[in-house]
Amino acid sequence: MIRTKTAIIIGAGAGVEIEMPGERELLSKIAHGFDFQRLGSDLQTREMQDFDALFKKVKGEGDKLREAALRIRAGSRLTSSIHALLQQHGEDKHVLAVGKLAIAYYTLQAEQQSAMEAEPRDPGEMPFRGAENWLFQLGRMVVDGVSRSRAQNCFDNLHIVNFNTDRSIQHYMPWVLHSGFGMPITEAQAICAEKLNVVQPFGRAGRLDWQTGSEPVAAWGEEKPGNFFKVAETVRTASEFSEDRQLKASMHSGISGARRLVFIGFNFNSLNTSLLFQEKLSHGPETLVALGEDELGRADGIRRLLKTSAGIAPEMLLTMRFGPSWQMLADNDLLLES
Repeated sequence: MIRTKTAIIIGAGAGVEIEMPGERELLSKIAHGFDFQRLGSDLQTREMQDFDALFKKVKGEGDKLREAALRIRAGSRLTSSIHALLQQHGEDKHVLAVGKLAIAYYTLQAEQQSAMEAEPRDPGEMPFRGAENWLFQLGRMVVDGVSRSRAQNCFDNLHIVNFNTDRSIQHYMPWVLHSGFGMPITEAQAICAEKLNVVQPFGRAGRLDWQTGSEPVAAWGEEKPGNFFKVAETVRTASEFSEDRQLKASMHSGISGARRLVFIGFNFNSLNTSLLFQEKLSHGPETLVALGEDELGRADGIRRLLKTSAGIAPEMLLTMRFGPSWQMLADNDLLLES
């Protein structure tokens, strides 16, 4: 069990490890899907056809949405992520609408195509097989050493900030409780609905059917829900997150109240970092960082950024690991459970 107040910040790099698209991959997919010059030719793709059909469903707005999609395609070469690009076009309602549609579309597609199944193939297995992934390592720490009677308390010291829009954490964690405690999956889902605290600044592609709330439902693996336009509205821009006082307060209280920060796959780009740390932390939490091997050259810059933006002194940075996130979690499990 995680016994110290801990905030885990999850970036796109962690998503890649569980077969979700990274920032550049998602941006590239969107740009390719908006290449409408190929429509009607041998080079057209299903995604191009799907977007064209979606735009035509919006009465009187189809041409404007297509033009907005082309602006996104043109701007994709000069930005770091689709979220940054939407921020650059913050006053253009058609660009925002098209961008959200694309994010929801490719998020649901990635969930459907990933190895994360709707439910485990065999009893005792996880929906995403194997132990060499950060979801398994995190789940193991959550239930390790906890009695069945205290299952409700598993998430008491855990606060998650997820800068991705998929629902992998919410889908996986009930199966951790189901397997770890032998409880019915419905009971595990009820505990997660009440206790699992996940803030997603950029929103999510709908909610799972067992989750509470009024957002439209998109089941895990459901690539094209009938309420797709409503699902796309649950994606948020950075500005929309900043204007949501309740959500922003929830994220910042979890960060400021944590004695330990764990970054996995978070690349510290300017937009996400500015949302995360609007002011320096006053208490200097112990900090662990896991980044991809291709980020090695940015180590010194990240250390400086943590100090200047978050107020985290070098001596509080306990580890900065370049490699799989699961390995960093596994190697530091004794610390993280203490």
